[in-house]
Amino acid sequence: STFAATVTLCLDDLQWADSASIAAVNQLLLAGGIASQHAKFFFLGCYREGETDKYNPLWKTLCNNDLVNAGSTDVKLDCMDEETLTTMVSETLCLLPRLTRCLSSIIYRKTKGNPLFVSQLMISLGK
Repeated sequence: STFAATVTLCLDDLQWADSASIAAVNQLLLAGGIASQHAKFFFLGCYREGETDKYNPLWKTLCNNDLVNAGSTDVKLDCMDEETLTTMVSETLCLLPRLTRCLSSIIYRKTKGNPLFVSQLMISLGK
C-alpha cells in the first residue's frame, strides 16, 4: 500500500475573483477534485456573504449542482456572543470563566466577536 497525503487548497476572498480564476477552480473541483471518488483533495473557499450577486462568477459556481452533489458543504461563520468568547478564552488559558470574564469583555468590545479579529488580538496579546 502507498501513502498519499491529502492535497489542500485554500483560497480566500473569492468574491473578488474574476471569471477565469473561478472557471479554473471549478474545473479543478469537478475534474480531479471533489467529484473524484478516490481523490485526496480538500478545497476551502472563503467569501464574504452579501458581496456576490447572481451575475458574479462565484455565485454560478456555488449554485452548480455537480458541486453540491459531489459533497460540498457551506459553512457560515458568525460573530461570537460574549459568553461564547468567555468560554473560548477560559479554555485557551486553562482558567475558570470567572477569572477570564474581564479580559473576555475587553476582547469582545474591541472585536465585536468577529472570529478573525478575536484570533488576531489573542495572538498579539500572547507575544
